[in-house]
Amino acid sequence: MKKVSRRTFFSHSLASLSLPAALSVGKENIRHGTDGSFQTGPEIIDTNVNVFEWPFRKLKYSDTKSLVGKLRLHRIRQAWAGSFEALFHKDVNGVNSRLTEECRKNGDGMMLPFGAVNVAWPGWEEDLRRCHEIYRMPGIRLYPGYQSFDLDHPEFPRLVQLATERGLIIQIVGDMEDSRTQHPIVHVRGVKIEPLIEIVKKNARAKVHLLYWNHKVEGAQLDRLIAETNVLLDTSRIEGTGSVGRLIEGKPWYGSHKPVPVERILFGSHAPYFPVEANILKLFESPLNLQQMQAIMVDNASRLLGQFK
Repeated sequence: MKKVSRRTFFSHSLASLSLPAALSVGKENIRHGTDGSFQTGPEIIDTNVNVFEWPFRKLKYSDTKSLVGKLRLHRIRQAWAGSFEALFHKDVNGVNSRLTEECRKNGDGMMLPFGAVNVAWPGWEEDLRRCHEIYRMPGIRLYPGYQSFDLDHPEFPRLVQLATERGLIIQIVGDMEDSRTQHPIVHVRGVKIEPLIEIVKKNARAKVHLLYWNHKVEGAQLDRLIAETNVLLDTSRIEGTGSVGRLIEGKPWYGSHKPVPVERILFGSHAPYFPVEANILKLFESPLNLQQMQAIMVDNASRLLGQFK
């Protein structure tokens, strides 16, 4: 592979920038553009997307087929999908069944369903079993703020243990939206991440991935997560110029924390709630080298998914 600048590297992951191809790749990395032409460049695994309708307003690309088209336009080859229905529906198995079918029918082979499990309700063990054995999901996605349980719930350590025994990825959502934009009659509970540290330390093989996490984890708590656990982080709500690079360097714009290894960061867009372009541009304008960008965009997620039984 020829040497390329980081700007050239990213110009080919943003389909909206029609710059000449300067990255020499094999045939397996060549894809058709929207106009039928051949394009080359890096691809991305998006670990944080959602399907169906956001409850509080109509989102562009809420239709799965249009979302897939948008993701592919920006060279996202695989998307890990949760369901907006999981926030309020009581029939958790129904949510997971529809999510699986939607990914199968309209996901164009790129959508991987991540099912919901709610330890605050009876029968959660059966929902977990079905996610793994019936729906063949690679992981589960938990929404403590909406699902009426805290991470110090007495059943939560058992959920982590059972999911780990099944080799499932455990995604935990800190937020779904900025608290200032929440509907006034909806009181979304706060999520305290602190209990997770000791639970994960007792389950060293647990594959825990935090989504939209940074309003819930800061400073000393982030230092503990990085130093004492193998918990992973997504990029969906990391904000500020050069913010991803500053996270790795341990030089945030606000507060303080120690450096976060690049191996602990996975690309996540939180689409369609957030524009896909916003998170791609976070990498574009961060001081990252090509190896770091490749790790965040593809390699870290590929490695995590490769451990799925």
